[in-house]
Amino acid sequence: MDYAGLAEAAAAKIGQYRQDPGGWRGCRSTSEVVVSWRPSAEFSGNVYRAEGTVAARPEDVWECIKPVAGGLRTKWDQNVKDFEVVEAVSDAVSVCRTTTPSAFMRIISPREFVDVVLMKQYEDGTMLSAATNVEHPQCPPQPNFVRGLNYPCGCFCIPLPGEPDKTQLLSFFQTDLGGYLPQTVVDSFFPASIAGFYSNLTKAVKTLKA
Repeated sequence: MDYAGLAEAAAAKIGQYRQDPGGWRGCRSTSEVVVSWRPSAEFSGNVYRAEGTVAARPEDVWECIKPVAGGLRTKWDQNVKDFEVVEAVSDAVSVCRTTTPSAFMRIISPREFVDVVLMKQYEDGTMLSAATNVEHPQCPPQPNFVRGLNYPCGCFCIPLPGEPDKTQLLSFFQTDLGGYLPQTVVDSFFPASIAGFYSNLTKAVKTLKA
C-alpha cells in the first residue's frame, strides 16, 4: 500500500477544503470556535470545518496536537484514549492507531481508527497534520472496538502576522463512526465534540505555557 501517496492525497484534499468557502453551513459557535458542515463527497456523512484563534504561539499549539508517539494528545483530548505509531514510513509519514473511549452518555461505544498521517510545515510557518484511513497488517480489527473510518481530515496551525502569541487553528473532521448509530446521534455528537476539542486544547496550551 502506498502510504506516503495516500497521506499526500489527504493533505491535498484538505488543502482544497481550506481554499473552498462554498456550501458550509454553521452548526455551532462558542467563544473559542465556529463549526460548520457540508455533505461529504467521500462517504454518506458530513465534513466539518472548525476555525478558532488560540492564545498561544503556533509551536505551542502544535506541541499539543502533533500526532506522535508519547505526544500530549492523550493527556488533554477526551476523545483520544490511546495513540500508537504502528509504522514510521518516513520522517513525515506514519501509520497510526487511535482508540477512543465511549462517548455521548455511552451511546457511542469505544472506537478504533487506523490512519496514515502526514506532518508538514509550509514556508509561511503553517504546520499541518493530515490523515486518512488505511489498512495495515499489524492492525486487524479488535473485538472490543468498533472500527471507524477517518476520511481526509486534519489541522492547520496558522501563524497570525503581527500577533506571535496567537494561532489560527483551522481543522477539518470527516469521520464514519461505523456501527449502527442513529443519524441524529451522529449529527449531535460531532459539533459538540469539536467544540470540546477546542475548549480542551485552549486549557492544555495554558498548562503548557505555565
